[in-house]
Amino acid sequence: MRGVIQHEVGPPEVLAVEELPDPEPIPTEVQVRVTVAGVNPVDCKARTGRAGFLGAPPFRVGWDVSGVVTKLGAGVTRFRVGDEVFGMPWFPRQAGAYGELVTAPSRHFDHKPGVLSHEEAGALPLAGLTAWQIVIETINLQAGDDVLIHGAAGGVGHLAVQIAKARGANVVGTARIEQAEWLAELGIDRTIDHRAERAADLVGDLDAVIDLVGGYGEEALELLCPGGILVTAPSGAGEGLAERARELGRRATGFLVEPDPVGLAGLRHLVEVGKLQVRVDRAFDDLAEAPAAHRLAEAGHGGGKIVLRVP
Repeated sequence: MRGVIQHEVGPPEVLAVEELPDPEPIPTEVQVRVTVAGVNPVDCKARTGRAGFLGAPPFRVGWDVSGVVTKLGAGVTRFRVGDEVFGMPWFPRQAGAYGELVTAPSRHFDHKPGVLSHEEAGALPLAGLTAWQIVIETINLQAGDDVLIHGAAGGVGHLAVQIAKARGANVVGTARIEQAEWLAELGIDRTIDHRAERAADLVGDLDAVIDLVGGYGEEALELLCPGGILVTAPSGAGEGLAERARELGRRATGFLVEPDPVGLAGLRHLVEVGKLQVRVDRAFDDLAEAPAAHRLAEAGHGGGKIVLRVP
């Protein structure tokens, strides 16, 4: 099979397409022919060695998959050969999603929502599970709760907005002002222009703050009501921030997503009932364009997700 591999850490140009052995499923695993692979910020961090969990090169980045089941390992009953699936296999271990084939436990996948294209489904798993696990499980957001989402138009942010609204929460988010109309279509109650306004001047007494940008820790704690929670996704909450939160009678925690069949099913349900849309900002047409996809991801783009088609 063709797959993207890197033999050293470094800039996007270290991503190379090579002929690699076809992975074979062991019992409880499925082999999936990848149609689309999602590109996430953590892919770029792993490529440069900043993520740290893949060890020394050579290794293969990528975790988002939408594709078709091609082989079943012994004991698999959830899928049949030919089923369309989506998922986030193995994270944070190596999955090698930038390739023609992947294998992983069957419960790292779910049936692809029929209303989504492969591009949309390939953009959903990692960002969607991050948003789901933060909103539903870490915060346990309830109807009527007030939440602020920093980075509301990003890959995780635009999904977190919709999941929070599906829970009945009141959602304020920071983004660029030109993204406000699109976020309003997703149901956000208010968009704060992060380039011209400070959330701290406009909101307070919040039940939760989700920081998907990084750097809002101390400021965010001051915006929470007693017992409120701050979740910081890209950089984590250090012990100093957690201690400060305890002093104020609040909570602060970092977060790292993990494979989750219940979460995938929840995302699929929201998609199927029309409460969750996936925005694909750019789709690249071949694995050889992985360096270009990473350059765009690191340069900043119009919001939503970047994906790689795997012809």
